[in-house]
Amino acid sequence: MFAGNDTTASGLSWVLYNLAKHPEYQERCRQEVQELLKDREPKEIEWDDLTQLPFLTMCIKESLRLHPPATGISLHCTQDIILPDGRVIPKGVVCLISIFEIHHNPSVWPDLEVYDPFRFDPENIKGRSPLAFIPFSAGPRNCIGQSFAMTEMKVVLALTLLRFRFLPDKDEPRRLPEIILRTEGGLWLRVEPLSAGS
Repeated sequence: MFAGNDTTASGLSWVLYNLAKHPEYQERCRQEVQELLKDREPKEIEWDDLTQLPFLTMCIKESLRLHPPATGISLHCTQDIILPDGRVIPKGVVCLISIFEIHHNPSVWPDLEVYDPFRFDPENIKGRSPLAFIPFSAGPRNCIGQSFAMTEMKVVLALTLLRFRFLPDKDEPRRLPEIILRTEGGLWLRVEPLSAGS
């Protein structure tokens, strides 16, 4: 239940929040989906369509960077780990790793609190360590459902943006980093239905 629902719901909530705060990105996502599905019914979205939504994908990834649903993980060291400065994490130790802090590392992410989907443009990810962005953990113990979760978020976001416009609430949410990243009092947005031609 935790892996399949809470994390994806948190991820989707934060993507909608970020798009509500940045209407120009929200509109660009909407236009990308409309262009992809022109001359088709939205219910006809297919598996292969999901690779044809690069900007929407960049928006999801940037939201996962800023607001990772799972804020941390613990890993059990199965061998000694030698750090770059020579210190050793001994075999058998359980390490707590903050995904939130990795995604907010100022040496990797300039203007780290700014929502900027272009950080995930293919040209901009060249040379960046794959371990700088780990919303689903990394290595042999990463989330087995990450492909499904990304697919689910793309489909839900694409079909939702075709029907509704999201606007920010007057109050800024305050992050509540529990096992799943939540907010105090919930994440509130204003929603406007779109007319068929919008």
